[in-house]
Amino acid sequence: MARLTPEQISKVSAWVADGATLSQIQERLSSQFEVSMTYMDVRFLVDDLNLALIEKEEPKKPEEAAAEAAPAEAAAPAGPTAQGAGVVTVEVDTIAQPHAMVSGNVTFSDGEKADWYIDHQGRPGMAARTIGYRPTPQDITDFQVKLDAALRQAGY
Repeated sequence: MARLTPEQISKVSAWVADGATLSQIQERLSSQFEVSMTYMDVRFLVDDLNLALIEKEEPKKPEEAAAEAAPAEAAAPAGPTAQGAGVVTVEVDTIAQPHAMVSGNVTFSDGEKADWYIDHQGRPGMAARTIGYRPTPQDITDFQVKLDAALRQAGY
């Protein structure tokens, strides 16, 4: 990997703070500093500098926008429990489980937890910690969205 000057590192930090993607950083390093780096090298650089990329919110689908604009009575969400603050949270393990390419855990909106994994053939799996527990369809959707974001952030 190419060595960067403190000035170049400062510039990369500013780009990340401004919301630049890894591809944009890669292009700017090449065009402004004539530093050629692979996409993965840029990913490692950002990680080594302890910088966090800004996740851009994807545009909402018409159905989602309509659901948010609907009156509160139309969509009465289940209230959060004391333990699960009413949101789905996803964590990626630093070291994957032996049978998995990547693994982690999820806490659903009702506070229930499950372990998830993606095996070496790319097949997903999940095991609830409470026998027989089934998350709500909305929690599954939230889990999928947040898992995608967490895996992208982790470089997958």
